[in-house]
Amino acid sequence: MPNYNHRAYGCAVIKSVNSNYNADFTHQPRTLPDGTVYATDKVLKYSIKNYFIRNYADDKVFYFKTFNEAMSPRTLDETYNNLFGPYPQEKGKNKDSVVRLAILGNLLKCLDIRLFGATFAGETNISIHGPVQITHGMNRYAEGAIFSEQIMSPFRNPGDKSVDSTMSTLGTQVRLREGHYVHHFSVNPQNLAEHVQRAGEGATGLTTADVEKLKEALRSGVTFYDSASKAGTENELLLWVELKEGSKLVLPSLVELVSVGLDRVIDLTKVRDLLAEPRVAEQVERIDLYYHTAGTEVRNAPAGAQMLPL
Repeated sequence: MPNYNHRAYGCAVIKSVNSNYNADFTHQPRTLPDGTVYATDKVLKYSIKNYFIRNYADDKVFYFKTFNEAMSPRTLDETYNNLFGPYPQEKGKNKDSVVRLAILGNLLKCLDIRLFGATFAGETNISIHGPVQITHGMNRYAEGAIFSEQIMSPFRNPGDKSVDSTMSTLGTQVRLREGHYVHHFSVNPQNLAEHVQRAGEGATGLTTADVEKLKEALRSGVTFYDSASKAGTENELLLWVELKEGSKLVLPSLVELVSVGLDRVIDLTKVRDLLAEPRVAEQVERIDLYYHTAGTEVRNAPAGAQMLPL
C-alpha cells in the first residue's frame, strides 16, 4: 500500500442533543472556567479507535482497553504480549538497542499508533510523535444549557437501613441540551519518517489506506459508538483540506473560525476567507466537505470544495 505523502488540516464537528458527549469525573459535561462546554481530544480518538476495532478486525489497535480471561483490564505489557507474543530476547553488547528497534517495528504495525503516536513505557521506553494531532473540541453553539434528571434503578440499596430501604434507589444523569463541538486536526506523515527508518525493513509508515480509514472514522465513529449516555451525539461535518505534496504551509486552528448560530446553521465564512488567501490557495491540493445535506445546513463553504455525503 503506498505511503500517504501529503499534509492535511481540517475540522470535525460533533452534534450533541440531550446527550453527554464527554463527561468529567462528576459525570457533568466538561466546562471551562467561563462556562464554555468542551470535549477533550481523547473522546474523539476513542470513538475513532472503537470504530477501527468494530469494523477493521484485521488491523491492530494498541491503546484501547481489553480484558484478560479473568475479566481484568490488561496491563501495557500484557497488551503487547497479546498482540505480538513475548518480548524479543537478545544477548550481546547491543541487546538493548536491538530489542528497542524490534519493539518499535511491532508498534508501527498498529493502526492507532501510526496515526496518533505512542508513549510506550514497558520492556523499554519509546516515544512516537504521531502524524495526526487533534485538539480539544469547543462548543461553538451560541448556548450551552446543562440539565440533570433523576432516574430510578430497578434495585434497592442493601446497605440502606432507613424507612426507604424497601424502595429502589434513585440516580442522576446530566445532559447538555444542545452543543456543536468543533475539533481541529492536522496530519503530517513526516512525524513518523525517522521511526520508520530506524525500525528498518518491513516497517510501516502512514499509508493512503490508513488515511482513508481515518476519514471514514471521523465521519462516522461518534455516531457509530451510540452508548446510553451518548445517544443523541453524532458526527455532523468533516472538513478535509489536503495540501500539495511538499507544501510547507502551516494553517491555524479552525475551531474559532467555525460558527454555529441559534438556527443551527454551520457558518464557514472565516474558513472560506482563510483558504481563499492567495498564499494558501496555491498550496491546496483539494478540499473535501462531508455533511448530512438532509439535516445540516452549511453556509459559505470554501471555494472549490467537493461536497460529499457524510
